[in-house]
Amino acid sequence: MISISIKSNSIVIPSEPTPSGLFQLSENDQAAQWTHTPVIHIYKPNNNIPSSFKKMKNALSRALIHFYPLAGRLRWKEGGQLELDCNAMGVQVLEANANAKLDELGDFAPIGVVEDLVPKIDYTTPIEEWPLFLAQLTRFSCGGICVGTAVSHTMADGLSATNFIRSWAKLARGCDLEDDEIPFLDRTVLKSSESLMKLRFDHITYTTKSPLVIGSLDAKEEQKKETSVALLKLTWEQVEGLKNRANNETPYQEKGVSTIRPYSRYEAISGHMWRCACKARRVPDHDNQPTRVRILVDIRNRLNPPLPRQYFGNAICATVTSTCLYGDLLSKPLSYSAGKLREAIKTVTDEHIRSNLDFLASQKHVGGLRSSFDIRGLSTEAPFLGNPNLSLGCWMNLPVYDTDFGWGKPIYVGPGLLNMDGKSYILPSPVNDGSLIIALRLQTQHMDSFKKYFYEDLAI
Repeated sequence: MISISIKSNSIVIPSEPTPSGLFQLSENDQAAQWTHTPVIHIYKPNNNIPSSFKKMKNALSRALIHFYPLAGRLRWKEGGQLELDCNAMGVQVLEANANAKLDELGDFAPIGVVEDLVPKIDYTTPIEEWPLFLAQLTRFSCGGICVGTAVSHTMADGLSATNFIRSWAKLARGCDLEDDEIPFLDRTVLKSSESLMKLRFDHITYTTKSPLVIGSLDAKEEQKKETSVALLKLTWEQVEGLKNRANNETPYQEKGVSTIRPYSRYEAISGHMWRCACKARRVPDHDNQPTRVRILVDIRNRLNPPLPRQYFGNAICATVTSTCLYGDLLSKPLSYSAGKLREAIKTVTDEHIRSNLDFLASQKHVGGLRSSFDIRGLSTEAPFLGNPNLSLGCWMNLPVYDTDFGWGKPIYVGPGLLNMDGKSYILPSPVNDGSLIIALRLQTQHMDSFKKYFYEDLAI
């Protein structure tokens, strides 16, 4: 039986004095999950892997000079909001050993022992005690390494977290950070306008409830059902085939959506996944079952002017597709589901983003707007995003494989946890050949059917 044993637990603080006091968070930060995002970075055995992790800790201490907010602590204030105390209490680093070889972990799907490769946070303790960044350095019997990380989502979105890990890795290689790699920390550029509250849009992501399974009064029963995790691989040829199919079928046009620009990989793959989930999730009155998809859109270049390239924080906007029916999604071509996704993405304009900031700032209590779930995928605050709905994340453009600590690039990077039904990520492949990996959690009763349709329908 594979087991992970923790050998040491230490706190790393910035190697130089850093600014102290309260640090202002943006409205986007307030709406983000207050939990951590776990990620695993797997490295094959290499003669350059050190016998001690001291160099990595020293490099992390240097990285925290530039990313000093991560060394602070969050605390609650009125209205369910959070504030950051830059008190340099530091980040947590664990060292561990695994009594197994890397290849015994299979494809590194985030289940079982793989979940033990990322640090655990006790969310029953006061929030003031939670480190905002944790790392677990696990050495395998074959000489391979896993660097498991957990970054507070209040502090950083996927790109910001990746840039931090890349900076840490570069410093561990003995290099210095260039000027264009230094994080931009001023989050007031994403604060609401002074003259609240001229809301110009109906922010349905927050103001409307996700569809329920027909015949259900709430999602409690769906939340209790057993779920499973899978990693599904797509070759470059399969990705291109989906794109071509979406673009060659009858064009979808509605509410001003134009198909002049070809559908992207994300739109085609996500549209395909949505349709496969509808097929796999058999429900009474199947054709009339409503469903929608939640997506996150990077807003750095959608603002006018754009955010600084090295902005560190939450520069994403959650949005949802309009509610669709299973029958429409399955009877119409792939361009229909891809078009619905594009329709949602196109709403995220500069004006919409600023209106969204105003909306978030206008709330007396923001707790119900967060999509925070415990390790079981349960939440008393946020809406359930599982059956009959999906949450489709995208890491395709994140430079997650640029994390070389001195022993080469990782052979796999992926989520260390998928904690609820319907949650998925589209991941880049380590071989950089245009292939992709889909990490997905679905109810166990639906997973086999989803896999079947996922690959069979690629050939249509």
